[in-house]
Amino acid sequence: MTAPRFTPLPRPDNAKGAPRKIGVEIELGGLDEGEVARICAEVLGGRAEQGDGTLWIVHDTRIGRIEVYLDTSLRKAARSKLRDLALDLGREVIPVEIVTAPLDMAGLEELHALTAALRRAGALGSGAGWVFGFGMHLNIEIASRRNADILRPLLAYALIEDWLRHAGPIDESRRLLPFTDPYPTSFVRALLGLGMDASLREVIAVYLEHTPSRNRGLDMLPIFAHLAPGSVKDTLSGSVSARPAFHFRLPDCLIDEPGWSIAHEWERWVTVERIAEDERLLTRLGAAWLDDHGMVTFSRASWAERCGALLHQAGLDMPEPEHR
Repeated sequence: MTAPRFTPLPRPDNAKGAPRKIGVEIELGGLDEGEVARICAEVLGGRAEQGDGTLWIVHDTRIGRIEVYLDTSLRKAARSKLRDLALDLGREVIPVEIVTAPLDMAGLEELHALTAALRRAGALGSGAGWVFGFGMHLNIEIASRRNADILRPLLAYALIEDWLRHAGPIDESRRLLPFTDPYPTSFVRALLGLGMDASLREVIAVYLEHTPSRNRGLDMLPIFAHLAPGSVKDTLSGSVSARPAFHFRLPDCLIDEPGWSIAHEWERWVTVERIAEDERLLTRLGAAWLDDHGMVTFSRASWAERCGALLHQAGLDMPEPEHR
């Protein structure tokens, strides 16, 4: 199958004029971490070496360093027979995670061959079991530290999130788990109330008041921890890995389904940034959201449908995935 094309971002470069980078995290089942690491090395070059327990590192690949590990906090615990036993018992439901270095567009395209090889080897995605809930996360470097380059993509995502979930529903197993809950409507309303020229301080305050959680389809806490570490540290009890990147957690990993590709999930984010760059459309969506929701939100479905109609008028329909 021909490798899919990754649509460039509307603003492909960062403030320094260098290409914006994207880190990718892929959760999967059906293979152990050693098998996954070896396949990464076979497809992308380099050498796979085992670290502590479930951690494997693939060095010197064509896309840089890759980490592969069992995705559980237990792997960071002190090594012991009890820890290793718990890890072995949890393998049926705990995903193996592949984490890439930040990639350019050519690096993203290299991942198509990797996911195809993993599928052939027996990798499983979210749809293979009701408790799997495996995701595919994208960490998209911000265009700049300007307030607008943080707020407008966040606002665009918040306004179209219900449509994204309706147009490409996530797997039932992930809807039942709390890792990608939608933003509360109180947060969207408060964000709209700030306006598009709000300061970063105001945006962070509203976010931490209404949704101080990592478990969102778009997790902004890594950006906020990078730009204003004190604000996040004072509000949250757990640690947050600070980085200047949008942590887009919404997409499923459906790696075992022929036709599924990272490129399709990437289109969701490209749509977010296209809306963020179109102030008139962003304003129109905001006014329509407020009109649709009134004082109380009774249904997200009606807004998803209305939002889809507005985006269709703007020529921003989502392409149908090949695996559906």
